Amino acid sequence: MERKVMIANSKGMRAEVCTLGATLVSLFFKDKNGVEKDLVLGYDNPADYLNHTTYFGATVGRNGNRIKNGKFTLNGTEYLLEKNDGENNLHSGSKGLCYKEWEVEKETENSVTLSSVSKDLEQGFPGTMTAKVTYAIGEDNALSIDYEAVSDKDTVANFTNHSYFNLGGHDSGTMVNQKLKLYSSKFTPVDGTLIPTGELRDVKGTPMDFTEFKAIGKEIDAEDEQLKFGGGYDHNFIVDGKGYRLMAEAVSEDTGIHMKAYTDAPAVQFYAGNFIKKQVGKGGCAYDDRHGFCLESQYCPDAVNNPTFESPILKAGETYRTRTVYQFSID
Repeated sequence: MERKVMIANSKGMRAEVCTLGATLVSLFFKDKNGVEKDLVLGYDNPADYLNHTTYFGATVGRNGNRIKNGKFTLNGTEYLLEKNDGENNLHSGSKGLCYKEWEVEKETENSVTLSSVSKDLEQGFPGTMTAKVTYAIGEDNALSIDYEAVSDKDTVANFTNHSYFNLGGHDSGTMVNQKLKLYSSKFTPVDGTLIPTGELRDVKGTPMDFTEFKAIGKEIDAEDEQLKFGGGYDHNFIVDGKGYRLMAEAVSEDTGIHMKAYTDAPAVQFYAGNFIKKQVGKGGCAYDDRHGFCLESQYCPDAVNNPTFESPILKAGETYRTRTVYQFSID
């Protein structure tokens, strides 16, 4: 039976994690006026997470994002995946780890570790994989998310968190006036089904340029082929540099809340919540398109089929590890 675990630091920052999908349900932080805000979209009823296609707060695995035509070849064998996004596989399909019950392995005041086993070919991927995710809140008001996975066969490992952030609070409506900066000089253009073409394109001179702070909504509806494909921003950005580094910053002038996001992953999917559609969220709140934005650290979409990109293959017996951190402060 699913349950929720609350973690917190001594300064009052709190997060609630549900065992269903190892989901980040709520994230509480005080604004410039000392008013506590819940900064992520989600549901009150855990059962709602079983039926959603928005992936609010979910731990997505084994593979986050899209795989072209729902198939790939590894070590000479073709593996067929569920086609749950047109002709493509999205977020590992309807049996992805975001729809499974995870076990709580360890729980402290400020952290929780959850684990799940994905059996050989359960989602179409080879190998039995044991995955772990640890959420922790530091005294520096940073929420860290650490992933670990081991498989008994070569397989794909590309985990992410699909939280929708709204720095005005989850119930504050549209977030298009919030400002974003991406530490990325290149993005991966997509085709009409949102599969990257393999090109690495400079953001300069395009609506994809967030190298300086810019309101998310400033160019979101611009006459641009890439934006039309995604109904707005739903694109993969190559994070400048290597190793653990800053990937993004965002700020709400209304609340003064400033978020910095760090990762050791090669890329980040910036999704502006273009297809949330009308839903009832926490506290009966009416959610709609662009009420939250996602910063999903990842390998590039369809990297398993595209040698241009860094490979998401995890070798049998080796350990996959990646870390993403969201740190909060007041401007």
